[in-house]
Amino acid sequence: MYTLKKSLGQHFLTENAICEQIIGLLKEEPFARLLEVGPGGGALTRHLLSILNIDFKAVEIDREKISYLSANYPALNGKLIEGSILDIPNPFSETFTLVGNFPYNISSQIVFRVVEWRASMERMIGMFQKEVAERICAAPGSKDYGILSVIVQAYFETYYRFDVSPECFKPPPKVMSGVIVLKSIGNPYGIADHDKFVRLVKAAFGQRRKQLRNPLKSYFDATVIHDELFSKRAEQLSVADFVMLLNKMK
Repeated sequence: MYTLKKSLGQHFLTENAICEQIIGLLKEEPFARLLEVGPGGGALTRHLLSILNIDFKAVEIDREKISYLSANYPALNGKLIEGSILDIPNPFSETFTLVGNFPYNISSQIVFRVVEWRASMERMIGMFQKEVAERICAAPGSKDYGILSVIVQAYFETYYRFDVSPECFKPPPKVMSGVIVLKSIGNPYGIADHDKFVRLVKAAFGQRRKQLRNPLKSYFDATVIHDELFSKRAEQLSVADFVMLLNKMK
């Protein structure tokens, strides 16, 4: 068998009904290429391998799990990538869908990786700690709305689909989980400089309880900083508002 490694944030999905629900979400739209992140013990992987006529790959950092998967799922031969999703190059030359029960200790970093690969990413179906999942999907004005919400929603439609209880995992995490779907919408706001956009959003939420003219003062000319928009707090701004500010930055 295999051991569980707390250092890698491993909580393996054991509830087959949840796997089937995730497969149902995947099949809501056609796809030709699929990457699974962190197949672990193969609970979801065995379902994914049964999907016909797709180019399937899985990335796993734990060598012990790679040995286990290779021995127990011969169909994975040539489809396993050893490494971290945060470090490997884009595994496909064309657009693809990503799926995974993500390690909670790097889940936000995985989301930023998805955004980094946005030109190739058709959809993402992922399981997160519920709190993180809710932040990704949060609407402006809500307590959960923040950096993740704005940056993801600039390029993806977000859908919170269902909760997953701790009892569905081994070992059970101490928190609820949630499965979400991200669907690519391209670059509808015409963001020309993504890195600059990220810097703006992070700076704005760095002092989220204050009016924007305080944390953003150094980013704008004095004539701009008196605009009414700067009297609001970061959580009150839509993605479109942030892009409007982006286009006025120094």
